[in-house]
Amino acid sequence: MAAPRTSLDGLQIRLEFSGGAELLFDKVKSHDVALDTSNGEQWNIRELLVWIKDNILKERPELFIQNGTVRPGILVLVNDADWELMGELDYKLQPSDRIVFISTLHGG
Repeated sequence: MAAPRTSLDGLQIRLEFSGGAELLFDKVKSHDVALDTSNGEQWNIRELLVWIKDNILKERPELFIQNGTVRPGILVLVNDADWELMGELDYKLQPSDRIVFISTLHGG
């Protein structure tokens, strides 16, 4: 299933979900998306999370986002680096970025 696109000329990035996080996205692990850049503003991860929630998250948003950020227990990698090293929510997305969300939460 292809991810929705907001603009063919937008900011092209790849989103990946694993460790169980993909279950919230119809079991789709990888999404190539184009984010709308027509307003001239640069996207950051804070805005990306809202976009994800509104456009590709299929169920139980509380298991992915809490208080405007990813839920504790979900690791976020930006181009294979911990997002804490990149500025977390304020990281400015770049063309061809790969943002990975890995759930470490497991039922028992």
